[in-house]
Parts: sequence; structure tokens; C-alpha cells
Amino acid sequence: MKAAVLREVNTPLVIEDVPISKPKSREVLVRTAACGVCHSDLHYIEGKYAAPLPTVLGHEAAGVVEAVGSEVRHFRPGDHVISCLSVFCGHCEYCTTGRPFSCQNPEVSRDDDEEPRLGNGVSQFYNLSAFAEMMLVHEHALVKIRNDMPFDRAALIGCGVTTGFGAVVNTAKIEVGSTVAVIGCGGVGLSAINGAAIAGAGRIIAVDIRGTKLNLARHFGATDVVNAAEDDPVEAVRELTGGGVEYSFEALGLKQTSEQAFRMLRASGMATVIGMVPEGEMLEIHGADLLDDKVLRGSNMGSNHFRVDMPRYVDFYLDGKLKLDDMISRRISLDEINEGFDDMKAGEVARSVIVFDS
Repeated sequence: MKAAVLREVNTPLVIEDVPISKPKSREVLVRTAACGVCHSDLHYIEGKYAAPLPTVLGHEAAGVVEAVGSEVRHFRPGDHVISCLSVFCGHCEYCTTGRPFSCQNPEVSRDDDEEPRLGNGVSQFYNLSAFAEMMLVHEHALVKIRNDMPFDRAALIGCGVTTGFGAVVNTAKIEVGSTVAVIGCGGVGLSAINGAAIAGAGRIIAVDIRGTKLNLARHFGATDVVNAAEDDPVEAVRELTGGGVEYSFEALGLKQTSEQAFRMLRASGMATVIGMVPEGEMLEIHGADLLDDKVLRGSNMGSNHFRVDMPRYVDFYLDGKLKLDDMISRRISLDEINEGFDDMKAGEVARSVIVFDS
């Protein structure tokens, strides 16, 4: 199969033919139909997070089941599916206490003494590797969806939507009428804004440095916008709300903006860092602010229960509530993947989506 391989950090991905194994026991072979180009992948390309190399990145995907292993009962060939990084075992402490997104069980991977899922010495990225024509995954990495859902929009639900929307409703659990600020209006931030609007937030303030993204944020549900290139975002948000927001969400993965998210809270507010702050970087907050009952917390893939959440997001889209059409800035081929990452680094797109030949 054709796949985009990362061989060294800070180098372009290389399109190669990579062998893929056949599904065993609880594995599913999926023909990839679409895959979003996510900022999380860029972190690994730039070496801000470590992964065994060479590897095939990509995780925000949708496709069609081609074949299943002997013990798979939930899927059959022809099913339309979305993949998810939150591969769960189903019986560990995290899974049985309602936190499958934190599952650490290695049994969802092949054992070291087994034939690897990908050949030519290429490592599988978080049990997915979706920048490829095919994916071979554990059945607990997939969810079935309606056949009338377009694949390019379904792919976005695989990470960006689930991460942003989920951080609002699952991690922070915002209340109807609450005040919300979202820093960063890429795919994850726009999903958080859209989720806050659907959840009934009273005021949603979008923060970014690009006017085009702020205009898009209004379409997704933002009631106010702050251009951080022109104004101090903390002061602007505190002035707009008369003292700070109840909930803030950081969707960039930067030290500065994560600290800003905490500083723009009112007393008893909660700041949720959705973005991936690079490994080794430390966040600083004023200790005295904790006396005001303020909370700084993280969110892992929107604290999802993806087998329940993702079909609901599909329904939201098909009902006209989730604005996925406007999130896709470009549709590209796998051969154009490096251009997709260049556009991302330039801040020109909300989301590029790789569309594979059917």
C-alpha cells in the first residue's frame, strides 16, 4: 500500500510502498477514505513529541472495513467507520471506571514476537497510522457510523471534533448560559466553539491572531472575538466579561496561551488545556490564584467515550448543527501531504483533509 513515512524529524514525509499484514483475531483491516491533517502529527514531525522512527503518522481518519479477524463480531466488510486514538481494552481500571480514553493496556497492539502490522521496519503510530491507503487496527480503535455520512467530514470527527467538542461537554462540563473563551481557532478550537454553542453557552469569546479565523469562529458560534495580534487577550476577555470567564479552553498547545487561559478566568473558573504543550515545557501560574478556587486542567482526546460520542456528532452534522463543511479549507491527495503541513504552519487553514481514491 502507499503510505506517507516519517523517517527523520524535521524532514518531509516520504511516499513509499509499505507492506501491511492481514487481520488476526480481533483486528480489522480498513480502506482509508479520508484523513485530516492534524497539528498533533506536526508535533511528531518537528520532534516536540517522540515516536519510534520510521513511522506512518495520521490518526484522524474514516474509511470502509475490508476484512476482519476471526474473533471480530462487531464489524463486517463494507461497514463505514471512524478511527480513534483512544484505543481501549475494555476491562482495565480506567475502562471499567468510565475513563477509556486513559486506557494504558498494551494488548491492543501486537506482541513483540509477532509479525508487525506494518512491514519494512515501519512503526505503527498509536495503533493507527492513517496516512496510508489501508489501516490494520484493533477493533476497539473503530466505531461504526451511518453510510450517508461523507467520509471527508467524518474524518474530522476522529480527532479535531471529538477533542474540541469533548473538552467542552465531557471534560469541563460547561453549564447552560456560562461564559466561555477559546484560544486558537483551528479545527480543535472551532470544534470547541461549536460545541459550546450547541451546549448552550451564553457567551463565547474566540481568540486568535488572524482575522479570517475569527470571522470563521463567528460562524461556528462565537459571540465575541479578540484579535490577540492587536490586543492583550487576557485584558480584553476580562474587560468583555467584567472580570473573566467561567471556562476557558486553550487549543494551540503553547506555554504562553495556556497561561493566558488560566489568567482570563474569574473566581472559581476552569481553564482546560486541549493543545499538546511540547514535552519538557513547564507552565507557570500565580499560586495565590488558587485561593480563588481556579482550576487548570488537561483533557485527553476530549475525555471521550467515542463509540457513543462519534455517532452523535455524525447526527449533529446531518441535522445541521455541527458545521464541518466550513472547517475543511482544502482537500488534498496523499502526495500533497507536505503541502498540507506547510499550510498548517503558515496558519492559512482550519483543516486540510487527505482524500484517497475510492
